[in-house]
Amino acid sequence: MHIAPFDNQNKPIVDVDDPTVPLNYFNIVKLKKGEAFAYEVPGYETCIVPATGTIDVDIEGFKATSLGHRVEDVWDGEPEGVYVPVAAKAEMVCMSDEAEVFICGARYDKVLDAFDVRADVLDKVQYGSDETKTHRKIKHILGTKYHDKVGRLLVSELFTVGEGGWSGFPSHKHDTDRLPLETRHDETYNFRFKPNYGSGVQILQREDGKVGDAYHLVDGSTICLDSGYHPCAVLPGYQMYYFTILGGLSQRSLVQYFQPSHAAQLETIPGIKDMIAKFK
Repeated sequence: MHIAPFDNQNKPIVDVDDPTVPLNYFNIVKLKKGEAFAYEVPGYETCIVPATGTIDVDIEGFKATSLGHRVEDVWDGEPEGVYVPVAAKAEMVCMSDEAEVFICGARYDKVLDAFDVRADVLDKVQYGSDETKTHRKIKHILGTKYHDKVGRLLVSELFTVGEGGWSGFPSHKHDTDRLPLETRHDETYNFRFKPNYGSGVQILQREDGKVGDAYHLVDGSTICLDSGYHPCAVLPGYQMYYFTILGGLSQRSLVQYFQPSHAAQLETIPGIKDMIAKFK
């Protein structure tokens, strides 16, 4: 499902028990200097990531100050985040002239401890090649190194390197719990383009060998993926970014099932197997 950009007025874009992606939660909060925003989400663990701007965060006594340092856009520096336990009250205050903040979440039933993730400890992966049109950079905010500190939530930022490239290829899905082949992970994206009038396309093919759907992506588009194979691409001349939220049904580690008709491409893309290993 594609959700076109709109003024959500700091209210969830993907709320709890969403009919398409019930395992995910997503909000975009926009603040000006000195403005505050507070929230709590029963039944969901969350993560706060400034897209741009700097905020101070208080999670029931745990403080993460000066979180986020990007000014112009998501290409302007490294991300930072803070993990918010299930149902905990989180309060943020904008310390910069303005801030745009992603709040993402996954359904979970246990209460863990809050912690912050700073730019110097990000887990980064770069793979693919310009020749194969698959050159990508991934910055894991809640990745493998926090496997014992997070319940079901995986949070990353994905960048196309170069222009006119593809992401999510070879086509794969993760909509069914059937280990060791695959896990059920709902997935939500928010896209940005550079320049911001760029655009791209999201393909969603429900079943191998059958015609699927395609969505026109623009700056600020949100995509909710409940099932099917889902590669995406950016127009030539533009760069693409997407903020990625994954929430597992029964475990945190993601097991992707690659579309049989394209699985042989795994052997043609440099570094892709390392990328797969990091998405857990």
